[in-house]
Amino acid sequence: MRRAMSTLVYAKRERLHPGLLDQLVAGGAEAIEIFAARGHFNYTDRQHIREVANWFRSTGIGFHSMHSPMHPDEDWGRSGEPSLNIAAVEKIQRIAVMDEIKRAIEVAEQAPFQFLVQHVGISHEEADELKMEAAVSSLEHLHAFAKPLGVQLLVENIPNELSTPEKLLELLHVGRFEDIGVCFDVGHAHIMSSVPQAFELLKDRIRSTHVHDNNKDHDAHLWPGHGNIDWSETVSLLRSSPHVSPLLLEIEGVEGEKVSEKMAEAFGKLEASS
Repeated sequence: MRRAMSTLVYAKRERLHPGLLDQLVAGGAEAIEIFAARGHFNYTDRQHIREVANWFRSTGIGFHSMHSPMHPDEDWGRSGEPSLNIAAVEKIQRIAVMDEIKRAIEVAEQAPFQFLVQHVGISHEEADELKMEAAVSSLEHLHAFAKPLGVQLLVENIPNELSTPEKLLELLHVGRFEDIGVCFDVGHAHIMSSVPQAFELLKDRIRSTHVHDNNKDHDAHLWPGHGNIDWSETVSLLRSSPHVSPLLLEIEGVEGEKVSEKMAEAFGKLEASS
């Protein structure tokens, strides 16, 4: 499986620049997912986009995916603005959300990437029929916008009632979204039910992964081995997926951490587990 890394490891502390991307490559990354948070990667700033696009062109490293923005501000929602929610029932709010996400998708015009990883709802959101209808409508709109740019949408299993494996499959079925896949989040599956149970339901739709650990008590994006996920079982399952996806580490880093060393250690552990 290809080694990949999310820039989430830097996203809450640093603006993305070529030096940080070089560190991810030094840690073994063969492909990268960029976390679209304005304070980290400003997808509305053409100069910032050009800087990142030039790095991908010059290195040949794959721009695998972009994580869709979760907040419209530069400070992770601390400005008080509501989170970006494609399942918002109010149409005017949903239109504003889609406009923001489309700005991130437009990055593909200068820096082509394969997948946009999209949350359905926000953390701990309850499910109801109106929210499901709103999510279907949003995905239809975003899909139509992304497809001409060569970007495929992926929905992610996250800790809320709209994004259980069962609900995601229902959403994709109701919307007849044959070419929208799933980003399988291992840590979220561990919290919500179990990795094997979630994988069995979603395996035919999985096109990418988010790999991180936790102790099944809360959504901590820890390095593999720092929680209690069974990595031997998990990596074997991922390798058996009909569409072999990269091992994409999505870690919340801490100040002063030697990211490239931690990455090399994590990839070695995962590859030895299977």
